[in-house]
This record gives sequence, C-alpha cells and structure tokens, in this order.
Amino acid sequence: MNKQQETGKIVQIVGGIIDVEFGSSNLPSIFDALLIKKDDRTITLEVAQHLDEKTIRSIAMSSTDGLSRGDEVLLTGAPITVPVGEETQGRMFNVVGDAIDNKPTPTGSRSPIHRGSPALSEQSNKTEILETGIKVIDLIAPISKGGK
Repeated sequence: MNKQQETGKIVQIVGGIIDVEFGSSNLPSIFDALLIKKDDRTITLEVAQHLDEKTIRSIAMSSTDGLSRGDEVLLTGAPITVPVGEETQGRMFNVVGDAIDNKPTPTGSRSPIHRGSPALSEQSNKTEILETGIKVIDLIAPISKGGK
C-alpha cells in the first residue's frame, strides 16, 4: 500500500496528544503531517514519536474537540509546510500555514516548518538593533537581531 493512501485509526486521545494505529508496519516519518477530516473541518497532526511497530504518537495543531477513538487518520507523506516569500510579508498565518487575516492564502512557494539552520557563511556577523516600533523598548532596552 502506498504511504500517501494509507490510513490509520485513533486509539487514544489525551488533550492535544493523539495516538494513531496503522494496519501495516509502514509508519509515517517523524514530523510527517497527518489529516483528520471531521464534519466540515480538517485537523492536522504532526508525528512526534513511534510507539511500536504499528502505532505513532502525534501532536494536534488545533482543537481535538469532537474526535473519538476509531476516527480515520490520513497520511500525507510530507511534513507541514507554510507559505514563504514576498507575498507573506505583513500577513498573518496559523501554525499549518492557513491565512488568518481574512485574505486568501498565498499559492506561491512553501517550505517545511522543520528545516536546518542556514550555513554560517549565509549569516550576518554584524550587530543590528531590532526595531520593535515600541518607543520605550527601543530606547530603554533595545533588542539585538538574532540575540537571545
């Protein structure tokens, strides 16, 4: 069975943590996205742990209200991705990349939410001040870009 077509069943729900059992030992990878279609909404899960040969533990990216044991879970075969680029500047998105500012979600390029850090050669080594736009903070306690 193809990984993208495979489905699983919810076996346990504890708050935002959902355990899913699959019929075969072909488990999704860590950080893969899973989807649950319930009524008129889609709930996205992210694989966090392999519990055994057929069961994974996942984290829900939205409310789990209304879910129950036995509900079907679909494999996507890919991690959660979000829009990137110029069209995202000044916009607001939720954790799965859907626009939450009453404008359409950009259809341009998307990147996974888990990526490696840029190489040191791509990073700036000069100290810059992050302008928050809050005059008191910018004056009394300025924050350096990339600082901790």
